[in-house]
Amino acid sequence: MGTAERRQAPEERYEASGRPYGESGRDLWVEEPASRRRLPDPVRTAAVRAVIIVALTLIQAMTAFLSALAGSWLSFPMVLSSVASTVVATWGVLDVWVTRQVWNQRHGVISVPSSTARQLRRERRRARRQARVAARGEGRIRRRGGAGQLSHS
Repeated sequence: MGTAERRQAPEERYEASGRPYGESGRDLWVEEPASRRRLPDPVRTAAVRAVIIVALTLIQAMTAFLSALAGSWLSFPMVLSSVASTVVATWGVLDVWVTRQVWNQRHGVISVPSSTARQLRRERRRARRQARVAARGEGRIRRRGGAGQLSHS
């Protein structure tokens, strides 16, 4: 299938059976919402780096093991470098954890509108506003100067 065929409208594309896509009840692509949010960039970078380091360490350890079974001269240096790689892999995994903690600490927790603290602040603000309105109303009544006076006449 060439680029021009892929760019055709969905009703013009056909399956191998000759039916247009979507008519068989199976779509090529079904959009699903993500179940979890994406990791922040620094954390994702550290995680990718850790996965690569751990994968290389496992390959190196397997090579050291197999060369030891074969009795190769290469087994001793491979075992030594595998130990060093294990230390580096541990550092990589800890780096992911520390980077995630630092990111969470710097960027804080997402505030939820139903938060208790926010509700208390809202109530305090409302009480202060009502007190100001009441104080303003008291000032106006006193300025008029008439106790019990209903009109300006």
